[in-house]
Amino acid sequence: MRKALRGVLSLAVLIGTVSATGASAGAATAAEPAAKQSSGSTTSGESSNEDIKDRILAIPGMSLIEEKPYPGYRFFVLNYTQPIDHKRPSKGTFQQRVTLLHKDTTRPTVFFTSGYNVSTNPSRSEPTQIIDGNQVSLEYRFFTPSRPAPADWSKLDIWQAASDQHRVFKALKKIYTQKWLSTGGSKGGMTATYFERFYPKDMDGVVAYVAPNDVVDKEDSAYDRFFARVGTEECRDRLSGVQREALVRREPLEAKFEAYAAENGLTFDTVGTLDKAYEAVVMDYVWAFWQYSLLADCASIPADAPNATDQEIWDSVDGISGFAAYADQGLSTYTPYYYQAGTQLGSPDITQPWLGNLSRYGYQPPRTFVPRSIPMKFQPSVMRDVDRWVRNNARQMMYVYGENDPWGAEPFHLGKGARDSHVYTVPGGNHGSKVAGLVADEKAEATAAVLRWAGVAPAAVEADPAKAKPLAKFDARLDVRDAELQRNRGTLRP
Repeated sequence: MRKALRGVLSLAVLIGTVSATGASAGAATAAEPAAKQSSGSTTSGESSNEDIKDRILAIPGMSLIEEKPYPGYRFFVLNYTQPIDHKRPSKGTFQQRVTLLHKDTTRPTVFFTSGYNVSTNPSRSEPTQIIDGNQVSLEYRFFTPSRPAPADWSKLDIWQAASDQHRVFKALKKIYTQKWLSTGGSKGGMTATYFERFYPKDMDGVVAYVAPNDVVDKEDSAYDRFFARVGTEECRDRLSGVQREALVRREPLEAKFEAYAAENGLTFDTVGTLDKAYEAVVMDYVWAFWQYSLLADCASIPADAPNATDQEIWDSVDGISGFAAYADQGLSTYTPYYYQAGTQLGSPDITQPWLGNLSRYGYQPPRTFVPRSIPMKFQPSVMRDVDRWVRNNARQMMYVYGENDPWGAEPFHLGKGARDSHVYTVPGGNHGSKVAGLVADEKAEATAAVLRWAGVAPAAVEADPAKAKPLAKFDARLDVRDAELQRNRGTLRP
């Protein structure tokens, strides 16, 4: 994905329920009673002399990187030994990072993945807050340091990644025996969907946020229709005006870019030239705005682009798209994503007719952003299979989209074969849309479904879903996803 979300909707992250004075080792032993008290449980899932860390580390292949204290929880950063190839486990292994936010083994558990790197700081997704449960988070294979060495890129596909999740689930289910939900936002929502497609018996529910569904990679007209109507005409005109000027003034702004690159040590070996990197950033400008901003943010876009200064054009593009995005240093972290986009996931290609003939390269494909030493071949049947499966087999699956998020132009759809599944849209929402942003009745309905799937819906909610609300209190330190979006800033990716 692109630029950071500035104070807008997000998918949530984590929470504590007791004061910080009980942190560190004290919190480790107090976590279970604190969780029991906050959740209303009458019995703990562990005996007083049994440490949860010992139980986790007794799992074959599980090792501890570190434990970080957090009030009311225990938070572990772990490594888990995984086969490089789940079809041929004898062909080698690698270490995959896992984090575990432990509350109580009597509570349900959420399996979260961003589809990228895992954060090693305590965080909680929105479903975890709703059900007041534990959270397991998994780093996606081939994102460093969870990358086999040497890296056989042919083993980076959605089935192998789903099989990683399946093994982690099987290992931890012996400890966390209550119901499990999977969740993730954007590529993480895609990942949760693929996990459900290949291992439909593992999870008790799926909550996928803003998950793109590029069924036919070569047919992207839905995105063009989206950009023709999103927001207001005034806002669209402001954005297209700045974008045009950035290409009209290519020569002076590229001179500025060259100086910027030299100052920051940026190189462009992967894309080939500074000119291609510059244009790729500019071509992302409109998409990036709607992905991370709200309609109200249009006020910050220069209204009269032809008469704006070079610095004003530069600042607007850099603030939304990020000029470092397509340098080698910006791309290297996301090589696994671009590889997947060019082999299985697909990627958008929009026409942007307001640019006329100003573009030299068009919307550049994923192949441009992956080192040439890594072979790629697209598999068109993969997303068709997933889409068909979701339409016909979805059980207790939920999709949440943002009305103004470009990635939602090609969403997942539910067919006649779906059961107890839902698709919601946040009015005016962007790529940070979540259940909390839905209109009141849909918010309550969605929250009630999550509680019911997790087996923790209070009797009052069972009788009247309109009374549904998260079981855990909001914690501004732990329930904010801005840090994840900051990490994913720059370059066009979900």
